[in-house]
Amino acid sequence: MKKETLLILGASSDIGIALAHRFAREGFDLQLAGRNPENLKNDCSDLKIRYNVEVTTYKFDALDSKSHEKFIDNLSILPSVAVSAIGTLGNQDENKNELENIVNIVRTNYEGVITILNLIGYQFAKRGNGTLIGISSVAGDRGRGSNYIYGSAKAGLTTFLSGLRNRINHNGVNVITVKPGYVLTKMTEDLNLPELLTTNPSKAADQIYTAYKCKRNIIYVTPIWEHIMRIIKLIPENIFKKMKL
Repeated sequence: MKKETLLILGASSDIGIALAHRFAREGFDLQLAGRNPENLKNDCSDLKIRYNVEVTTYKFDALDSKSHEKFIDNLSILPSVAVSAIGTLGNQDENKNELENIVNIVRTNYEGVITILNLIGYQFAKRGNGTLIGISSVAGDRGRGSNYIYGSAKAGLTTFLSGLRNRINHNGVNVITVKPGYVLTKMTEDLNLPELLTTNPSKAADQIYTAYKCKRNIIYVTPIWEHIMRIIKLIPENIFKKMKL
């Protein structure tokens, strides 16, 4: 029986590492990709020893779109599953008037992700099978004043994943959109997060693995967020614009 392989883009993120452990536990070989693959050496050794799986690391820069085709060509094998855990929250209060930071947030969360997932998606379609997983955000469900730059990029990613799902589903490729809500990670460590609405990387990884096995389309990692965002989307715009969210 052929072993399955998971490619993680943004593998050094907290969710990326949690996903590596979750899928390796199920026997998946791993391809860990990030801007600084040398930072993954300790994780790589741990995963190999702990789960007896093959683990390889690759340099990947989401913002260098011209290198993405070569990146795929250099993979030891086209993976069974590819997940993007790439993202940066940024600081809206600091970044809203700084063009360079705004561009970085949008390019990192949207442009870099859709470029590589589109390429991998069509490779999967050509092969006739595979699963793509994109980690988006509940912030993309409706623009809110507190994080509209980050949210707009994630909204674009959510729409992209929906369109790609529609485009290549008939080729045997499943595309999953993940909306985590609040997660206790390095990216959110300075935020005061409400316990009821917050999960951790390990629980998020469990939910994502289940979504993969069940061939889900869209998941809210913390289910209450689906209900919250449904209510927020129903608020009329003339009322919504007066609210501080």
